[in-house]
Amino acid sequence: MGDAIRTAATRLAPISDTARLDAELLMAHALGLTRSDMLLRAMREPAPEGFAALIERRAGHEPVAYITGTAEFYGLTLAATPATLIPRGDSETLIEAALEHVCEHGGEQGRVVDLGTGSGALLLAMLANREGWEGVGIDASEDALAVATGNAAALGLAHCSTWHHRNWHTPGWADDLGTFDLVLCNPPYVEADAQLEPQVREHEPASALFAGPEGLDDYRVLIPQLRALLNPDGIAILEIGANQAEAVGALAAASGFATALRRDLAGRPRALILI
Repeated sequence: MGDAIRTAATRLAPISDTARLDAELLMAHALGLTRSDMLLRAMREPAPEGFAALIERRAGHEPVAYITGTAEFYGLTLAATPATLIPRGDSETLIEAALEHVCEHGGEQGRVVDLGTGSGALLLAMLANREGWEGVGIDASEDALAVATGNAAALGLAHCSTWHHRNWHTPGWADDLGTFDLVLCNPPYVEADAQLEPQVREHEPASALFAGPEGLDDYRVLIPQLRALLNPDGIAILEIGANQAEAVGALAAASGFATALRRDLAGRPRALILI
C-alpha cells in the first residue's frame, strides 16, 4: 500500500500542494478507515480496488472533501457536498473570536444566527462549544440546508438548531427570526474576475463565492440590516477577504458599527467584528 500511496502522490503533485496527504486521505477513504488507523495498522495491506479511480478524480481537480464526502471543521466532522463550500480552517477565526467574546461577557445562554450557513459549519461549531445556546441557520440554497440539517442531526445538535430557506436580498427575509446575541456570516466575497484554483472555481458553488467586481456586493446589502438582528449587547462577526478590511470596515462604520479585526493563523485579515 505504501508504494501505491507514493505513486498516487507523484500523480497528484502537479495539481496539489498536499499531494501526499491527499493520497493518504483517499486511501483511507477507500479502506473505510480513518487516516490515523490506516497509518497505524493497514500499511502492509494491498491497495483496495477503486483507489486508482479516486486518485483520477482528484487529478481532475475535484476536492478531496467532495470525493470523501466529509470535511473537518473546529473538531467536527461534517458532511461535504458540491451544494456547499468546503469549510476551511481560516473560518475557525470567527469561532475563536465568538467564543472569546461570549466567555468575556458571561454568555451561558444566548441565540446565534448563521447567515449563509452552507454546511452549517459556523453555527454547529458554536453550538457544540456553548451548551445552553440555541441557533438559527439560513441559506438561499435548499440543497445547502439539507446538508446543514443532516450535519446537525449527525452531531446531536438538531434539538438546539433551526434552519430556514431565506435570502437576505429579499425584503422581509428576517421579519420572524427575532433578535440575536451573535450573528455569524461567511458571505460571498470573491471578486468576479478573481483567479481561483481550478478545484475551487470548477467545483465549489459560485453563488457562495462571487459577489460582484469588488467582492463587496453582499456586504453592501447585508451590513445595513444587521442592527435589526442584534440584541443591544450583541455583535456580528463577518468573514472577509485578505484585502477587504478597510472597505468592509467603512461599510460597517456607515451603518453605525465600531469594528475590530481578527487575523487568521497566517496573519491575514479574516474576521471583522461589528459592535
